Amino acid sequence: MKSAIKSIQPLGAQWPTQDPFLFCAFHNDVFPEGNQEMAPKANLSGRNIGQDFSGKDGWNMYHGSKVPGFPAHPHKGFETVSIVEKGLVDHSDSLGAAGRFGNGDTQWMTAGGGVMHSEMFPLLNETEKNEMLFFQLWLNLPRAKKNVAAHFKMMWNEQIPIVTIKDNNGLETTFKIIAGEFEKVRSLAPAPDSYAADPDSEVGIWLIKANPGSTFTLPEVPSNVDRSLFFYSGEQIEIDEQIVAENKAIVLGDQSSYRIKNGDKEAHFLYLQGKPINEKVVQHGPFVMNSNQEIQEAVGEFQRTQFGGWPWGSHEHVHDKSKGRFAIHADGKIENK
Repeated sequence: MKSAIKSIQPLGAQWPTQDPFLFCAFHNDVFPEGNQEMAPKANLSGRNIGQDFSGKDGWNMYHGSKVPGFPAHPHKGFETVSIVEKGLVDHSDSLGAAGRFGNGDTQWMTAGGGVMHSEMFPLLNETEKNEMLFFQLWLNLPRAKKNVAAHFKMMWNEQIPIVTIKDNNGLETTFKIIAGEFEKVRSLAPAPDSYAADPDSEVGIWLIKANPGSTFTLPEVPSNVDRSLFFYSGEQIEIDEQIVAENKAIVLGDQSSYRIKNGDKEAHFLYLQGKPINEKVVQHGPFVMNSNQEIQEAVGEFQRTQFGGWPWGSHEHVHDKSKGRFAIHADGKIENK
Protein backbone atom coordinates (compact mmCIF):
# COMPACT_ATOMS: atom_id res chain seq x y z
CA MET A 1 0.00 0.00 0.00
CA LYS A 2 1.34 3.41 -0.94
CA SER A 3 2.27 5.56 2.06
CA ALA A 4 0.38 8.80 2.70
CA ILE A 5 3.60 10.38 4.00
CA LYS A 6 5.22 12.70 1.45
CA SER A 7 8.69 12.74 2.94
CA ILE A 8 10.78 12.15 6.05
CA GLN A 9 13.81 14.42 6.47
CA PRO A 10 16.48 14.81 9.17
CA LEU A 11 16.23 17.83 11.45
CA GLY A 12 19.00 20.42 11.76
CA ALA A 13 19.17 23.89 13.29
CA GLN A 14 16.66 25.20 10.74
CA TRP A 15 13.72 22.96 10.00
CA PRO A 16 12.13 22.83 6.53
CA THR A 17 8.49 23.94 6.53
CA GLN A 18 5.62 24.30 4.05
CA ASP A 19 3.72 27.39 2.90
CA PRO A 20 2.50 29.50 4.75
CA PHE A 21 5.51 28.90 7.03
CA LEU A 22 8.95 29.95 5.78
CA PHE A 23 11.10 27.93 8.20
CA CYS A 24 11.55 27.05 11.86
CA ALA A 25 14.72 27.83 13.79
CA PHE A 26 15.35 25.46 16.71
CA HIS A 27 17.61 26.40 19.61
CA ASN A 28 18.42 23.87 22.31
CA ASP A 29 21.34 25.13 24.36
CA VAL A 30 22.50 24.13 27.81
CA PHE A 31 24.23 27.35 28.82
CA PRO A 32 26.57 27.42 31.82
CA GLU A 33 25.87 29.35 35.00
CA GLY A 34 25.46 33.10 34.51
CA ASN A 35 27.46 35.92 36.08
CA GLN A 36 26.29 39.30 37.40
CA GLU A 37 26.01 40.60 33.82
CA MET A 38 23.79 37.63 32.84
CA ALA A 39 26.61 36.41 30.59
CA PRO A 40 28.06 32.88 30.61
CA LYS A 41 30.35 32.18 33.55
CA ALA A 42 32.78 30.56 31.14
CA ASN A 43 35.85 31.24 29.04
CA LEU A 44 34.71 32.42 25.57
CA SER A 45 38.07 31.77 23.90
CA GLY A 46 37.84 29.48 20.89
CA ARG A 47 34.49 30.89 19.86
CA ASN A 48 33.87 33.12 16.86
CA ILE A 49 32.30 35.90 18.92
CA GLY A 50 29.61 37.70 16.96
CA GLN A 51 29.05 34.63 14.77
CA ASP A 52 29.19 31.64 17.11
CA PHE A 53 27.09 28.70 15.94
CA SER A 54 29.71 26.04 16.71
CA GLY A 55 27.78 24.24 19.47
CA LYS A 56 30.97 24.11 21.55
CA ASP A 57 30.28 22.57 24.98
CA GLY A 58 26.60 22.24 24.02
CA TRP A 59 25.76 25.91 23.55
CA ASN A 60 26.23 28.93 21.26
CA MET A 61 26.74 32.65 21.71
CA TYR A 62 25.02 33.22 18.33
CA HIS A 63 25.59 36.89 17.42
CA GLY A 64 26.01 38.06 21.02
CA SER A 65 29.35 39.39 22.28
CA LYS A 66 28.65 39.09 26.04
CA VAL A 67 25.14 37.70 26.50
CA PRO A 68 24.05 35.01 24.00
CA GLY A 69 21.43 35.98 21.46
CA PHE A 70 20.59 38.08 18.44
CA PRO A 71 21.39 41.81 18.66
CA ALA A 72 19.25 44.41 16.89
CA HIS A 73 18.21 43.32 13.39
CA PRO A 74 15.32 44.19 11.06
CA HIS A 75 12.28 42.23 9.87
CA LYS A 76 9.71 43.12 7.23
CA GLY A 77 6.90 41.34 5.39
CA PHE A 78 6.29 38.32 7.64
CA GLU A 79 5.71 37.22 11.25
CA THR A 80 7.81 35.57 13.94
CA VAL A 81 6.25 33.17 16.41
CA SER A 82 8.76 32.67 19.24
CA ILE A 83 7.89 29.66 21.42
CA VAL A 84 10.22 29.52 24.43
CA GLU A 85 9.63 26.34 26.42
CA LYS A 86 12.77 26.67 28.56
CA GLY A 87 14.93 29.71 29.25
CA LEU A 88 14.26 33.42 28.82
CA VAL A 89 14.37 35.95 25.98
CA ASP A 90 14.87 39.70 26.40
CA HIS A 91 13.01 41.56 23.63
CA SER A 92 13.67 45.21 22.73
CA ASP A 93 12.51 46.93 19.56
CA SER A 94 12.52 50.09 17.47
CA LEU A 95 8.96 50.93 18.54
CA GLY A 96 10.17 51.34 22.13
CA ALA A 97 8.49 48.10 23.17
CA ALA A 98 10.23 45.54 25.34
CA GLY A 99 9.77 42.37 27.32
CA ARG A 100 11.25 39.37 29.07
CA PHE A 101 9.45 36.12 28.34
CA GLY A 102 10.02 32.38 28.36
CA ASN A 103 9.58 29.20 30.40
CA GLY A 104 6.49 28.31 28.37
CA ASP A 105 5.54 31.70 26.91
CA THR A 106 5.08 32.56 23.24
CA GLN A 107 5.57 35.95 21.57
CA TRP A 108 3.70 36.51 18.29
CA MET A 109 5.23 39.40 16.36
CA THR A 110 3.86 40.69 13.07
CA ALA A 111 6.76 42.57 11.49
CA GLY A 112 4.55 43.84 8.66
CA GLY A 113 5.82 47.17 7.38
CA GLY A 114 9.04 46.90 9.32
CA VAL A 115 10.53 46.67 12.81
CA MET A 116 14.00 46.29 14.28
CA HIS A 117 14.32 44.16 17.38
CA SER A 118 16.84 42.28 19.49
CA GLU A 119 16.46 38.89 21.15
CA MET A 120 19.00 38.26 23.88
CA PHE A 121 19.14 35.25 26.21
CA PRO A 122 19.89 36.45 29.78
CA LEU A 123 21.43 33.77 31.99
CA LEU A 124 19.81 34.57 35.33
CA ASN A 125 20.75 31.38 37.16
CA GLU A 126 24.18 31.77 38.77
CA THR A 127 24.30 28.39 40.55
CA GLU A 128 22.97 25.98 37.92
CA LYS A 129 23.09 25.64 34.16
CA ASN A 130 20.65 27.71 32.08
CA GLU A 131 18.82 25.56 29.54
CA MET A 132 17.22 27.10 26.45
CA LEU A 133 14.59 25.30 24.34
CA PHE A 134 13.27 27.75 21.78
CA PHE A 135 11.42 27.49 18.47
CA GLN A 136 11.09 30.49 16.18
CA LEU A 137 8.68 30.11 13.30
CA TRP A 138 8.70 32.48 10.36
CA LEU A 139 5.11 32.74 9.11
CA ASN A 140 4.59 34.51 5.80
CA LEU A 141 2.16 37.37 5.28
CA PRO A 142 0.02 37.65 2.14
CA ARG A 143 0.62 40.56 -0.22
CA ALA A 144 -2.29 42.54 1.25
CA LYS A 145 -0.72 42.43 4.75
CA LYS A 146 2.95 42.95 3.92
CA ASN A 147 2.93 46.56 5.14
CA VAL A 148 0.60 46.46 8.14
CA ALA A 149 1.82 48.19 11.30
CA ALA A 150 4.30 46.16 13.33
CA HIS A 151 2.81 44.65 16.48
CA PHE A 152 3.55 41.94 19.03
CA LYS A 153 1.28 39.98 21.32
CA MET A 154 2.25 37.96 24.37
CA MET A 155 0.78 34.53 24.97
CA TRP A 156 1.74 33.81 28.56
CA ASN A 157 2.26 30.19 29.55
CA GLU A 158 -0.50 30.35 32.16
CA GLN A 159 -3.04 31.34 29.47
CA ILE A 160 -2.15 28.96 26.63
CA PRO A 161 -4.70 26.11 26.36
CA ILE A 162 -3.49 22.55 26.94
CA VAL A 163 -5.61 19.53 26.00
CA THR A 164 -4.89 16.15 27.57
CA ILE A 165 -6.19 12.96 25.98
CA LYS A 166 -5.93 9.32 27.09
CA ASP A 167 -5.69 6.27 24.87
CA ASN A 168 -7.40 2.95 25.50
CA ASN A 169 -4.68 2.01 27.99
CA GLY A 170 -5.06 5.24 29.96
CA LEU A 171 -1.75 6.66 28.67
CA GLU A 172 -1.72 10.42 28.17
CA THR A 173 -0.75 12.76 25.37
CA THR A 174 -0.90 16.54 25.84
CA PHE A 175 -1.45 19.15 23.14
CA LYS A 176 -0.36 22.75 23.81
CA ILE A 177 -2.39 24.87 21.39
CA ILE A 178 -0.37 27.90 20.25
CA ALA A 179 -2.59 28.43 17.19
CA GLY A 180 -5.65 26.74 15.75
CA GLU A 181 -8.08 24.31 17.36
CA PHE A 182 -7.91 20.78 18.76
CA GLU A 183 -10.77 18.79 20.32
CA LYS A 184 -12.96 21.93 20.08
CA VAL A 185 -10.44 23.90 22.20
CA ARG A 186 -9.37 27.10 20.45
CA SER A 187 -6.04 28.84 20.91
CA LEU A 188 -5.61 32.40 22.11
CA ALA A 189 -6.06 34.94 19.34
CA PRO A 190 -2.84 35.65 17.41
CA ALA A 191 -1.64 39.16 16.57
CA PRO A 192 -4.58 41.02 14.93
CA ASP A 193 -3.14 41.33 11.40
CA SER A 194 -1.72 37.82 11.37
CA TYR A 195 -2.40 35.40 8.54
CA ALA A 196 -3.52 33.07 11.32
CA ALA A 197 -6.18 35.55 12.50
CA ASP A 198 -8.42 34.40 9.62
CA PRO A 199 -9.91 31.00 10.59
CA ASP A 200 -10.10 30.10 6.89
CA SER A 201 -6.27 30.03 6.86
CA GLU A 202 -6.49 26.87 9.02
CA VAL A 203 -3.17 27.74 10.71
CA GLY A 204 -2.33 25.32 13.50
CA ILE A 205 0.71 25.31 15.80
CA TRP A 206 0.74 22.63 18.51
CA LEU A 207 3.35 21.28 20.89
CA ILE A 208 2.65 17.61 21.58
CA LYS A 209 4.05 15.51 24.46
CA ALA A 210 3.34 11.76 24.36
CA ASN A 211 3.88 9.40 27.29
CA PRO A 212 5.95 6.25 26.68
CA GLY A 213 3.91 3.64 24.82
CA SER A 214 0.94 5.95 24.27
CA THR A 215 -1.15 6.22 21.12
CA PHE A 216 -2.71 9.43 19.77
CA THR A 217 -4.36 10.64 16.57
CA LEU A 218 -3.81 13.73 14.45
CA PRO A 219 -7.29 14.65 13.19
CA GLU A 220 -8.23 15.01 9.56
CA VAL A 221 -8.12 18.50 8.07
CA PRO A 222 -9.96 20.30 5.23
CA SER A 223 -8.68 20.09 1.69
CA ASN A 224 -5.73 22.26 0.66
CA VAL A 225 -4.24 22.20 4.16
CA ASP A 226 -0.56 21.18 4.40
CA ARG A 227 0.82 19.56 7.53
CA SER A 228 4.23 18.78 9.02
CA LEU A 229 5.14 16.91 12.20
CA PHE A 230 8.58 17.54 13.72
CA PHE A 231 9.67 14.69 16.02
CA TYR A 232 12.47 16.38 17.93
CA SER A 233 12.81 14.30 21.10
CA GLY A 234 12.11 10.68 21.97
CA GLU A 235 13.04 7.24 20.69
CA GLN A 236 10.81 6.21 17.79
CA ILE A 237 7.20 6.28 16.66
CA GLU A 238 5.04 4.24 14.33
CA ILE A 239 3.02 6.30 11.83
CA ASP A 240 1.27 5.10 8.69
CA GLU A 241 2.86 1.66 9.21
CA GLN A 242 6.36 3.15 9.20
CA ILE A 243 8.86 3.29 12.05
CA VAL A 244 10.39 6.76 12.35
CA ALA A 245 13.29 7.60 14.68
CA GLU A 246 13.62 10.91 16.54
CA ASN A 247 15.01 14.09 14.92
CA LYS A 248 12.89 13.79 11.81
CA ALA A 249 10.53 16.11 9.93
CA ILE A 250 7.51 14.20 8.64
CA VAL A 251 5.55 15.82 5.82
CA LEU A 252 2.01 14.41 5.88
CA GLY A 253 0.66 13.74 2.43
CA ASP A 254 -3.12 13.86 2.70
CA GLN A 255 -5.95 15.29 4.77
CA SER A 256 -6.94 12.09 6.59
CA SER A 257 -6.30 11.34 10.26
CA TYR A 258 -3.01 9.75 11.34
CA ARG A 259 -2.66 7.31 14.23
CA ILE A 260 0.70 7.56 15.98
CA LYS A 261 2.08 4.95 18.37
CA ASN A 262 4.91 6.18 20.59
CA GLY A 263 7.92 4.08 21.56
CA ASP A 264 9.40 3.46 24.99
CA LYS A 265 10.51 7.04 25.76
CA GLU A 266 8.54 10.23 26.28
CA ALA A 267 8.23 11.93 22.90
CA HIS A 268 7.99 15.60 21.94
CA PHE A 269 6.70 17.05 18.67
CA LEU A 270 6.00 20.37 16.98
CA TYR A 271 3.00 20.18 14.64
CA LEU A 272 2.31 22.79 11.93
CA GLN A 273 -0.57 23.14 9.51
CA GLY A 274 -2.03 25.82 7.26
CA LYS A 275 -3.50 26.67 3.90
CA PRO A 276 -0.76 27.86 1.52
CA ILE A 277 -0.74 31.55 0.66
CA ASN A 278 0.35 30.56 -2.86
CA GLU A 279 2.13 33.82 -3.66
CA LYS A 280 5.63 34.31 -4.94
CA VAL A 281 8.16 34.53 -2.10
CA VAL A 282 11.27 36.65 -2.58
CA GLN A 283 13.48 36.66 0.49
CA HIS A 284 16.60 38.68 1.19
CA GLY A 285 17.74 37.86 4.72
CA PRO A 286 15.16 39.34 7.11
CA PHE A 287 13.02 40.85 4.32
CA VAL A 288 10.28 38.71 2.74
CA MET A 289 8.33 40.27 -0.12
CA ASN A 290 6.71 39.28 -3.44
CA SER A 291 9.21 40.72 -5.94
CA ASN A 292 12.83 41.80 -6.30
CA GLN A 293 11.72 45.40 -6.65
CA GLU A 294 9.86 45.22 -3.34
CA ILE A 295 12.98 43.78 -1.70
CA GLN A 296 15.06 46.68 -3.02
CA GLU A 297 12.46 49.12 -1.70
CA ALA A 298 12.42 47.40 1.70
CA VAL A 299 16.21 47.50 2.02
CA GLY A 300 16.23 51.16 0.95
CA GLU A 301 13.55 52.03 3.51
CA PHE A 302 15.50 50.34 6.30
CA GLN A 303 18.67 52.17 5.32
CA ARG A 304 16.82 55.51 5.43
CA THR A 305 14.68 55.03 8.53
CA GLN A 306 16.06 52.10 10.54
CA PHE A 307 12.34 51.33 10.95
CA GLY A 308 12.06 54.05 13.56
CA GLY A 309 15.60 54.01 14.93
CA TRP A 310 17.04 52.27 17.97
CA PRO A 311 15.96 53.83 21.30
CA TRP A 312 18.06 51.54 23.51
CA GLY A 313 21.60 52.11 24.77
CA SER A 314 22.99 49.00 23.08
CA HIS A 315 22.09 46.80 20.14
CA GLU A 316 22.51 43.93 22.65
CA HIS A 317 20.22 45.45 25.25
CA VAL A 318 19.23 43.24 28.19
CA HIS A 319 16.81 44.19 30.94
CA ASP A 320 17.59 44.56 34.61
CA LYS A 321 18.59 41.32 36.29
CA SER A 322 15.86 41.75 38.91
CA LYS A 323 13.04 41.86 36.36
CA GLY A 324 10.64 38.96 36.03
CA ARG A 325 8.55 38.15 32.97
CA PHE A 326 6.97 41.29 31.58
CA ALA A 327 6.00 43.13 28.41
CA ILE A 328 5.82 46.83 27.59
CA HIS A 329 3.95 47.44 24.34
CA ALA A 330 4.39 50.32 21.91
CA ASP A 331 1.08 51.83 23.08
CA GLY A 332 2.30 51.90 26.68
CA LYS A 333 0.38 48.84 27.87
CA ILE A 334 2.31 46.96 30.57
CA GLU A 335 1.99 43.29 31.46
CA ASN A 336 3.76 41.67 34.42
CA LYS A 337 3.86 37.95 35.21
